[in-house]
Amino acid sequence: MKKIQSKTIVFITGAYVNHSCWNEWRIYFESKGYTTIAPAWPHKDADAVTLRNRHPDKALAALTMQDIINHHTNIINKLHEKPIVIGHSFGGLFAQVLLNKGLAAAGVAIHAVPPQGIIPYEINFLKSNAATLGFFSSLDKTYLMPFKKWQFSFTNGMSLEKQKSSYYDLVIPESKRAARGGLTKAAYVDFKKEHEPLLLLAGTNDQCIPAHLCRRVYESYKSKHSVADFVLRDRNHFILGQSTWKEDADFILDWIRKF
Repeated sequence: MKKIQSKTIVFITGAYVNHSCWNEWRIYFESKGYTTIAPAWPHKDADAVTLRNRHPDKALAALTMQDIINHHTNIINKLHEKPIVIGHSFGGLFAQVLLNKGLAAAGVAIHAVPPQGIIPYEINFLKSNAATLGFFSSLDKTYLMPFKKWQFSFTNGMSLEKQKSSYYDLVIPESKRAARGGLTKAAYVDFKKEHEPLLLLAGTNDQCIPAHLCRRVYESYKSKHSVADFVLRDRNHFILGQSTWKEDADFILDWIRKF
């Protein structure tokens, strides 16, 4: 296996939250010599308050998962080298898709939504995400996660003050069409295909993307000639904004340097 040479990182944001969730991570990795970008999804290039004021947002509601993957593909294709892709939640799924397409030098999937074909049956996943799929509501209206759902799905176990401040700073409307794309070929990954190194992180306290679901994804990778690592830690889904975020960034950096 050839060594990872890339010094470019593309951070890929998940659903429900603003791309500013990566701000501290970008500063950290840039201090270590990397060039980083954290692109907003289409129709999400604004602060959280502005985006919430657009809800229900018809333009965002029309966004599909394939649109988002194409958006990130176009950005990557304009870079001077294949980047390391680091994604959280839906972004972790996109990181796996892009890695599988040969567009990345390495991939890190943090508490990632599963690729197509791995059916989530974990109860907390369904409680956290069923409303976003829009089966009983209009796909032409965006979904805005209520604060109580944020407490359950992202910030369980954290102080009420932190739950409130993070909700105000980050939570934005979501496209139900994009979320439903996880059930389509847009989310396809060929688990038997050789790929560049992949790290999958999971959290014992994650109710949005339970650790059991993350492990099922990891166990689906079958290439004997490719690196796929799985790490489980005591984290909830708000891993990017927890007080332990730097420990996780340190671990990811060490993992990258190992190769």
